Amino acid sequence: MAIALRLSRGGAKKRPYYRIVAADSRKPRDGRYLEQIGTYNPLLAKDDEKRVQLNEDRARYWLGVGAQPSDRVARFLDAAGIRERAARNNPNKAEPGDKAKERAEERAAKLAEAEEAAKAAEQEAAGAEAATEEAAAEEAPAPGATEEKAEG
Repeated sequence: MAIALRLSRGGAKKRPYYRIVAADSRKPRDGRYLEQIGTYNPLLAKDDEKRVQLNEDRARYWLGVGAQPSDRVARFLDAAGIRERAARNNPNKAEPGDKAKERAEERAAKLAEAEEAAKAAEQEAAGAEAATEEAAAEEAPAPGATEEKAEG
């Protein structure tokens, strides 16, 4: 007989309350079970000590005779320090592929080139403005000279 440590749902509609049970894996979720080893109330705050109550001795016994915990029960056992739970997430899964990385590098290079070109254009424009101002200052007559011509 394959034994599973799993949750059995109770409670009213939209007010769940779970028993942590050792049950034959072929039985229905809320069906007959061998032993209740704890409770789980998801409506309580996460830091509340009554949210998960677990009989550690009985959990160790059932694990010792070969019971397999469900994912949620495995989390509870890990939090209680009864059984180490292996990490299930693949940290490299969200990393982009090689081609996407190449495209991102190309975009970054194009942006850098565009920024450099814009800076160079600004510097050239600033240099040209300064040159035109200097040229305009040289071509303009002295302020006193314009008054004399206007009077004469």
